[in-house]
Amino acid sequence: MPKNNKQLFRVGFLLIDDFALMAFSSAIEPLRAANTLLKRAKEQPFYKIDLFSIDDVSTKSSMGIQVNATAKLEDAENVDILFVVGGGEFNVLKKPEIYKLLRKLSKQGMILGGVSGGPVTLALAGVMNNRRMTAHWEYTTALQELMPDILLENSLYVIDRDRYTCAGGVAPVDMMNAILTKHHGATFAQEVSDWFIHTEVRPSAGPQRSSLAERYPSATQPVILAIEAMQNHIADPLDLEQLARLSEISPRQLNRLFKDKLGQKTMDFYRQLRLKTAKKLLQQSPMKIIEIAQATGFVSAAHFSASFSKLFGETPSVLRKKS
Repeated sequence: MPKNNKQLFRVGFLLIDDFALMAFSSAIEPLRAANTLLKRAKEQPFYKIDLFSIDDVSTKSSMGIQVNATAKLEDAENVDILFVVGGGEFNVLKKPEIYKLLRKLSKQGMILGGVSGGPVTLALAGVMNNRRMTAHWEYTTALQELMPDILLENSLYVIDRDRYTCAGGVAPVDMMNAILTKHHGATFAQEVSDWFIHTEVRPSAGPQRSSLAERYPSATQPVILAIEAMQNHIADPLDLEQLARLSEISPRQLNRLFKDKLGQKTMDFYRQLRLKTAKKLLQQSPMKIIEIAQATGFVSAAHFSASFSKLFGETPSVLRKKS
C-alpha cells in the first residue's frame, strides 16, 4: 500500500483558499483517531499527514482560520494519496497553477481525491475523464453546464479506481471509513467512527437512496459489508477471498449468506451490480463501449457484451442506439 515507507501511508491535503473547514476536519480527524487507536493497541501509527498550500505557507479556511502548511508543494509527489480540499464560489476554484500540478501527478499515476469543492478542481484540471465522481450539491448545476460529459453522481462519495471524490460536510467521515476498512478491516474502521459518535456509517450512495440495510432488509452485517466493498470496487473487482476478508468471515460462509439472504452467489450478485452500473453509463454518458467495459471491471469488450446480453437481453451497442 504505502509507496514510500512500509510503516506509513502518507496522506496529503492540498488546501485551497476558502476551503470548507468542516469537510477538512471530517477527512483528517479519522486518520488522527486511527493512529491513536493503533498506539493504544501497541502498534505503530499508520498514517503520515502532510498539509500543502500553493504558497507553502498557509491557507485561509471558509471561517477565516489560517491553517499552516507542513510540507512544500513540490513534496506532494511523495504522498500515497493527495486530497484537494476546496470551497467558496465556483469560479474561485479555477486555479491554473493547481491544474498543472494535478495533471502532472495524474500522469505519474498518483491517487487523487477531492473533498467539498475539491472534486470540481479535479474535474476542471481534466483528471476525472472517464471516472465516476461526486461533488457538493452547490456546485453540480454549474459543473454539469460547464462539463456536460462528466460522470457526476449525486452521492456522498465515489471511489473509482485511483480517484476518491466526496461531497463534503461530514461525508468524509464515511469515505474515510471505507479507506480504513480497506487498510485495517471493518471492526477497526467502526471503532474509529464510534470515536466521533458516528455509530451508523452511511453507504457511498448516501441519503439520495435508502441505506443498504433498508434495500436488503434480510441481509446480515457481513453481506452489507461485502456489498459496500463491491460498490467501492466497480472498476477493479475484488475476488471472493478479498470480499470475505473485508466482511470478516470465510469465503464459504459469505457465499452461504448471499445464497440464503439474497438468493445468489456472492460473485453473481457482484457481476450484476457492475453490469447495472455499465447500463447506467451506456444510457447517460458518451463513453465508448470499451471504456465502459473497463470502467466496470471487464477485461474485454467481448466478455462485457456477452455478460451484458445475458442479463439484459440485448447487447450494449443495441442499448446505446436506443439511448
